[in-house]
Amino acid sequence: MPNTIAAKIKRTGLIILGFMCLLIGAIFILLPGPAVIFIPLGLALLSVEYDWAKVWLKRSQRYFRQAAVKTDQACHWLGRKLRG
Repeated sequence: MPNTIAAKIKRTGLIILGFMCLLIGAIFILLPGPAVIFIPLGLALLSVEYDWAKVWLKRSQRYFRQAAVKTDQACHWLGRKLRG
């Protein structure tokens, strides 16, 4: 019996922490802050229990990967322009 209670407490804590990270990330979209850290973290925590969170985590990973590639390309282009 103690294992089931401990498992339920762990599951509930994980879900609450995941939703709190998502909420903080959403707030940081509007205010200056590290939304890029909190949103994937919240989705990763929630993906343990929910399939919809797995889908959104993969979408966000794809989006952040594409944004990183575009930023890298822009920095490379800007570096070439500044060098002459």
